[in-house]
Amino acid sequence: MLRLGSTPPHTREMDLDDIFLSRLKLLVIMGKSFLEGHPLGEHRRKAMLENARHVESESIDLGGLISDQPQIQHFSNDMEFDHVFFQRVKLLAVMIKAVGKGFPMGEHRKNAMRENIDIISKSIMFNSNSEMAFLKVA
Repeated sequence: MLRLGSTPPHTREMDLDDIFLSRLKLLVIMGKSFLEGHPLGEHRRKAMLENARHVESESIDLGGLISDQPQIQHFSNDMEFDHVFFQRVKLLAVMIKAVGKGFPMGEHRKNAMRENIDIISKSIMFNSNSEMAFLKVA
């Protein structure tokens, strides 16, 4: 591939941490769109399920949730997360899977999801409060 132009000083190849964080951000957006009452079509439900499955399995691996000694995970962009963060991520993935499968979600669960999303968003320094009008289409 022929590349033209100058290269930015901080470019690098994507690694698995970048993919995990991108999937996590997508999961946060999916959760917020559900909480805001945007319609859930069949394709969106399928995407929610698939993404939540990936994030859940990666959070178990990265957080050391199946080992006896949880560890702090260092990401390539100077972020570090402890096992509690990965437990929150796993909880969010389980909640999104429930939404994707069509299980009812009461007000208490919605509040718990909202609180969990807010804490995760602060941890990964992700601000998705911009206009999400494109999410209203299912």
